[in-house]
Amino acid sequence: MYLNTVYYGEQAYGAEAAAFTYFGLKDTPTKKAAAQLDIAQSAMLAGIPSSPIARDPFINWPAAFQRAKDVLHQMRVQGYITAQQERAAIVEMQQPNFLHRGVVKNSPDAPHFINYALNELAQVLHVKVSQLARSGLIVHTTLDLNLQKQVFNIAKQQIQKMAAHHMSDAAVVVMDPHTGAIRTLIGNIHPNDPNTGQFDVATQGYRQPGSAFKPFIYATAFAQGISPGMPVYDGPLTIQMCCGLPSYTPQNYDRSYHGLITYRYALQNSFNIPAVKLLMQVGVDKSLKTAEALGITSYVGTPNYTMVLGTLGVHLLDMTAAYAVFDNGGIRVPPHAVDTVTDSQGRLIYRFVPQGKRVISRQVAFVVTDVLSDNNNRTYEFGKCSALYLYSNSQQQCYAGNPGVVRPAAAKTGTSENFMDNWTVGYTPDVVVGVWVGNDDNSPMLNVIGVDGAGPIWHDTMLLVEKGKPVKQFPGPPPGVVKKTVSYQGLTSTDWYIVHNGE
Repeated sequence: MYLNTVYYGEQAYGAEAAAFTYFGLKDTPTKKAAAQLDIAQSAMLAGIPSSPIARDPFINWPAAFQRAKDVLHQMRVQGYITAQQERAAIVEMQQPNFLHRGVVKNSPDAPHFINYALNELAQVLHVKVSQLARSGLIVHTTLDLNLQKQVFNIAKQQIQKMAAHHMSDAAVVVMDPHTGAIRTLIGNIHPNDPNTGQFDVATQGYRQPGSAFKPFIYATAFAQGISPGMPVYDGPLTIQMCCGLPSYTPQNYDRSYHGLITYRYALQNSFNIPAVKLLMQVGVDKSLKTAEALGITSYVGTPNYTMVLGTLGVHLLDMTAAYAVFDNGGIRVPPHAVDTVTDSQGRLIYRFVPQGKRVISRQVAFVVTDVLSDNNNRTYEFGKCSALYLYSNSQQQCYAGNPGVVRPAAAKTGTSENFMDNWTVGYTPDVVVGVWVGNDDNSPMLNVIGVDGAGPIWHDTMLLVEKGKPVKQFPGPPPGVVKKTVSYQGLTSTDWYIVHNGE
């Protein structure tokens, strides 16, 4: 126990860590690092713990060397080694390459995931992050390192391509909606930047999601019996605000009105005025509670009628986890980065066990997914072959009528005011992906909307994750959801209606 935890200087706790830190020794399939130490190396390490700083061989070689010779002398006197072995060890210590600093080669593409995992582990074990280095634990995470590297390159290429539009950074989260496992977490594509590289936009940054927030309000409405086939008038709207605030007049992105349309058409084309009307109908408090239940753990800003347009600052990881609930039939499984933890002897200390909690009904989750995966109804705003449509061929081939393999996918874009933030969040039956692009200093991009900025990263990441997997369809309607053709004044539509909103 002492050898596994004692401090050897240089942030090395335990003989295993010291063998790596001072001599670059690593575990092999047959031998632990410490078991590979020879007499000279062992004597050097044996002299350090009683004064780890004063006898740090990297800092104070004379003191460390003298202490090691004292150890060797006592070993010879007590009969553990011969005089010849003592002399050979002293000669070895004086060689220029005797010390060989071990370097931890963590992937440069995963520093933000590592930091997130360390903080999660510290919370799980109820310790400080600084205490983990001396814990002697072996931690297995959810990270798919190969996927992380490829997604990192996808994001970097898109940022380089859009540099002329003043777009400089991206964050990406890839998550298993059924287990909550975070497979990829890219918080910044410039991890080595001394000014901003350490900042993890995905888990630390509060960014405005724009219209990517709208599905939370629509989910609230569907739970109250509103159907995506019901009509809404998209026309001029002015709201008188309370408490001396100026009146609020929302505008659609295209600065035009579209008359009597369905809620499905309004959501898929991201029209703002119908969304504000819907929020006025279902209520700010209820919609905010839906968002929080889905996974929005914190936010900045004031909840009001503008929040349906994404004016609250939220985390990308939270947005991705919230969309995962729609994908998982209404059951929320919190995101996690740590799978199992064992001690140095292989004894299990911790294992993550997915414990899902139903936060919306299967019926609501189904209707939201059905709307967000309806490519036909978003053609007006995005075209039939936008980045939200998961075709395997090129965009040119898709528009020529040859999209290739098409995978069902539900997705929503978002663009904050003044083009400061771009989002695309969406899912297939297998995986949920969230993407943010923008600038670390919150400066606006030049005329870039979510489908053009974040969308290509989302599209290519999805195809990468799904490569080689069979094409899956989303589950069909659960009991309590029926399709009806209903004629309203001025509009007839065929769509889903929830007649029983339960599990």
